[in-house]
Amino acid sequence: MNLLTLRRNVPVLIHVLAWGLLGFALLVYQPLNWDVTLPTLFWIKQGIYFALLVGAYYFNALVLVPRLLFRDQTGLYIASIVGTAAMVLILLFNIDTWFDLPEKMFRAFHPEGGVRKPRNIWGWSQSVLVTTFLMLGIGTSIASVQKWQEDARLRLDLEQARVSSELSFLKAQINPHFFFNTLNNIYALTLIDGEASREALHRLSRMMRYVLYETGNNTTMLSKEIDFVQDYIQLMQLRLTDKVTVTLEQPKPLRDVPVAPMLLLPFVENAFKHGVSAMLPSRIVISIHQEGSQLEMEVRNTIFPEKNQSLEVGSGIGLTNTRRRLDLLYPERYELSVKEDAPANEYLVHLNLQLS
Repeated sequence: MNLLTLRRNVPVLIHVLAWGLLGFALLVYQPLNWDVTLPTLFWIKQGIYFALLVGAYYFNALVLVPRLLFRDQTGLYIASIVGTAAMVLILLFNIDTWFDLPEKMFRAFHPEGGVRKPRNIWGWSQSVLVTTFLMLGIGTSIASVQKWQEDARLRLDLEQARVSSELSFLKAQINPHFFFNTLNNIYALTLIDGEASREALHRLSRMMRYVLYETGNNTTMLSKEIDFVQDYIQLMQLRLTDKVTVTLEQPKPLRDVPVAPMLLLPFVENAFKHGVSAMLPSRIVISIHQEGSQLEMEVRNTIFPEKNQSLEVGSGIGLTNTRRRLDLLYPERYELSVKEDAPANEYLVHLNLQLS
C-alpha cells in the first residue's frame, strides 16, 4: 500500500476505529463485567442495536443534515431526528420481544428460578433513546464542523483566486502604463540624438526582459528591483535638460531579500512625471534604505503648481494600483505617507515596508 492510498484510507480507518471503540464501550464492556453466562441471542441483539446506531448516524450525517438542516428546514429536521430515534426504539423493542430476551435474561441472572417482575419499559426506553440521540448529536456536530471547514476552505480558495486575479490585473495595468510613457520618450529622443536613442532602446530591452521574466513570479530579488529602477532613471535622464538634478541613493551594503516586482517604479515614475520642468530648475531625490527586514523608500521632487501631484488622482494608473498592491501583498506591513507641502517646495512620498 503506497502513501497516497494510505492517505485516502485514513478517514475510513478513523471511522472504523471510532465505531469499534464506541461500540465496545456502549454495548460490550458492561455486559462482559456481569458475572453470568449471557444467552447468544443477547449478543445478536447487541449487534443489531450497534448496526441500527451506525445506520442512524450516517442517515443523519449524510442525508438529514445536508438536505434539511443546512437548507434551513429546522422543523422538518427535528421531526426527522425524533422519527429516526423512535424507529430505532420500535425495532429494538420488537427484536427483544421476538427473541424473548427479557425471559432469557431473567433466567441467566436467576438460574435458581423465581417469578420475573414486569419489565420496566420506561427505563429501558430512556436508555435506548439517550444512546440513540447521543449518536445523532455526534453526527450533527461532526457534519456541521465539516461543513464549516469546507465553507472556510472554499472562501479561502475564492479569496486567493480573487487576489491572484486582481494582482495580475493590476500588474497588467502597471506594465503597459510604463511602456507607453517610455516609448514616447524614446520616440522624442530619436529626433534629437540617434546614438542616445540606441542606448535607450538597449536599456528598454533589458527592462522588458525584467518585466517579462520577473513579474511573472510573485517576488523578485531586491537587487533586481533596484537595478530596474536605476535603468529607468538613466533612461529618463537621456532626455532631461541640465536644469533637472536627479539623485539616487541605494542601500549600502544591500541585503538581498524577496520583494514584489514593479513595486518601487510607480513612485519614481510619478516624480519624473510631475517634478520635471524644461524651463525651471527642479530636482528629484530618490533614497532607498534598508535596516534589517525594513525597507524605506523616500522620493522627493520639486512642486510645480501647474502640475497635479495627487497620489490617488493625478498620477495615472501606476500609483493608484501600487497602493492597492501594497494592501493585497503587504497588509498591515507597510506605511505610505504623502506630503504635498514638504520643505523646500517639494512633494514627498515615503514608503516604509516590512519585507519579512
